[in-house]
Amino acid sequence: MAKKKTLFECQACGFQTLRWMGKCPSCGEWESLIELSSDQIKFLKESGSVSSPAETKAQPITEINEENFIRFPSGSRELDLVLGGGIVPGSLTLIGGSPGIGKSTLLLKIAGNLTSVDKSVLYVSGEESTGQIKLRANRLNANHEHLFLLSEINLERVLNEIDRRDYDFVVIDSIQTLYSDETPSAPGSVTQVRTITFELMRLAKNRQIPIFIIGHITKEGSIAGPRVLEHMVDTVLYFEGDSNSELRLLRGFKNRFGSTNEVGIFEMRRDGLLDAKSFAGRFFDKEKLSAGSALTIIMEGSRPIVIEIQALVAEAYGHPKRSSTGYDNNRLQMLLALLEKKLDLPLGTYDVFINVSGGIRITEPAADLAVIAAILSSFRDRELSAETLFLGEVSLTGEIREVPALTQRLREMETQGFKKAVLPSKPLEKSAIKCFVASEVGKIIEWIFI
Repeated sequence: MAKKKTLFECQACGFQTLRWMGKCPSCGEWESLIELSSDQIKFLKESGSVSSPAETKAQPITEINEENFIRFPSGSRELDLVLGGGIVPGSLTLIGGSPGIGKSTLLLKIAGNLTSVDKSVLYVSGEESTGQIKLRANRLNANHEHLFLLSEINLERVLNEIDRRDYDFVVIDSIQTLYSDETPSAPGSVTQVRTITFELMRLAKNRQIPIFIIGHITKEGSIAGPRVLEHMVDTVLYFEGDSNSELRLLRGFKNRFGSTNEVGIFEMRRDGLLDAKSFAGRFFDKEKLSAGSALTIIMEGSRPIVIEIQALVAEAYGHPKRSSTGYDNNRLQMLLALLEKKLDLPLGTYDVFINVSGGIRITEPAADLAVIAAILSSFRDRELSAETLFLGEVSLTGEIREVPALTQRLREMETQGFKKAVLPSKPLEKSAIKCFVASEVGKIIEWIFI
C-alpha cells in the first residue's frame, strides 16, 4: 500500500516542507507549520507551487511568452491608479484599514459602478444584514438589479451561490467572519482564515472572477490572521487617514499586476467615499503657520503633495518624551541627537512631539529638513513663513542631501503659489521659486526664518 504523501506549510511565511517541525527554519515562528489536505496539495501541484522532480522542467526565459493582463475600469479613477490601471480578472485583492475608515463603503460604491455597466456583482457580508447594506446602497446610489446581496458566514453556501450565477465581481466582507465546515475551528482563527483564502484563490483563478476581500486589522495596524494571508493574495491595499477627517488614502503594499508606488486619495462625503477632486491645500493652512509648523512637499507615487509638519517642544517634567505620528520615531530620535551635537540645543531636557497633518504617513526622508525646521520653530517660539517649503534628506553627519523628482515638486509649488524653498542645492532647471541653499544642518539657521 502506497504511503500517504504529506506536506506542511508555515502559516506565517509560506515555507513548505515534507516533515513537521516545531520551529519554522525560514521565519523562526514556533508551532506555525500545519499539514495541508490532499485537495490543497493537488491544487498547489496544478498551480505549480508543488511538483515532483520528474514534473519540473526549466525553460529559457527567452522562450516564455508574456502574459497580457486585460483590465477593466472600476469606475473610480483613484482605485484604478492604485491597482495599476484597473481590475484584473482572476485577481484576489485584500483591503485592510481601521474600523470606520471606509472599506465597505468604497467596495459597495465600486459594486454599484460595475453594475451600472451591466456587470453582475455579488456582495457577501458576514457582519451586516441585507437590509443594512440596502440602506447604505440607497445613500451611495448603488441600487441596481445586477447587484446581489448575500448575508452569509458559511463558505460552502457562499461558493454554492457563486456557482448558481455567472458573477463578474465578488466582494467578501469580511474574511474574518467566514468559516468552513471542513475546518473544525472558530471563524477568524488562523486555520479558518487560511483555508478560506485558499478556496477563494482557487475560485478566482479557475473562474477568472476578481474577488475583493475586506480584512480586519490588529491594534498594531496589520491585517489580523496569519501572515500567509497577505502572501496568498495578488494585491494588498491599506486605508490610511484620520477617521475624523474627510480625506482617506489608499496605499498599495503588494501588487503582482502593477506598481506599489501609487496612492489613491478619496473624500468621505454624504453620498459615499468618492475620488478627491482636488487635494491641493487640504493638508496645510493656506493663510498662516503657527510656531512649530513647517511645510514640505512629498511624493506619493507620481503626485507631489504639500503637507504640514507640526512640532511641539516643551520642557520635560521627568524623563523626556519623544513621540511622532505619521513620521518614523527612530528617525526623529536621530534628528534630535544631530541637533544637540551640531547646534548645541539642549533638547535632552525637553519633550518633543511630531505630527504630520491630514493623517498622512511619510515614507520618504525628503521631509527631514521640514521636521528640523518645525522643531527649531517650536523651540524658539517663532513662526515660519507660509510661503516657504523645506526639502532635504538629513544624514548622520549633518549633511543635507538632494531629493528625487525635485523639478516636479518645484512645479507643484509654483502652481500652489509658493515663493521660496530651502534646498540642499540649486535646481538644474530654471524655476520661479526663490531657492536658498543649506548644504548642512548648521546652515539652516541662516534661512529658517526668512
